[in-house]
Amino acid sequence: MHKILLALTGAALSAAVVAFPVYANQGPASPARTNTQFRITPGDLTITAPASANLGTGSQSGGTLVGHLGSVVVTDNRGDNPASWTASVKSSIFTDTSNGNTIPASQVTYAPGATTSSSGSGGVFTPGATVPLSASNQTAYTASGFVGANSATWNPTLTVNTSTGPAGTFTGVITHSVA
Repeated sequence: MHKILLALTGAALSAAVVAFPVYANQGPASPARTNTQFRITPGDLTITAPASANLGTGSQSGGTLVGHLGSVVVTDNRGDNPASWTASVKSSIFTDTSNGNTIPASQVTYAPGATTSSSGSGGVFTPGATVPLSASNQTAYTASGFVGANSATWNPTLTVNTSTGPAGTFTGVITHSVA
């Protein structure tokens, strides 16, 4: 048995490469364009407050009972420029469910106080005046002149005039809203 060695020279390799098919240059492919659209909707303007609060116990002879409602938080993620909002507060009457006695909302004073935390730039948060509560919305807090998102937290002080009401355990609903 004989072995045959085949030696290829550079010329033979070049001929082998040239033997592959060659395609004509057709130029660059035309671009594929897609008109694209999307929409960004404004974020939310929200307000949260404690689900319940217990102001404690006070006596008729003491004249007043003072307590804090808990943190009220407005978050404005609408992205407005300028951004502004008004938070409002109102109250139902306060009722002792064991005997039906009531205390009008006006016997409870709402003082928003200073913000306990806040975020945002370029604007001002302003607490509303200290007011007796009522069934009508009253200004609790405002924000104005902000650039984009902002938030404010406050812990209102409630003062109950205990000298004009009957003795009992009273429950009412304080409602915050924001627009």
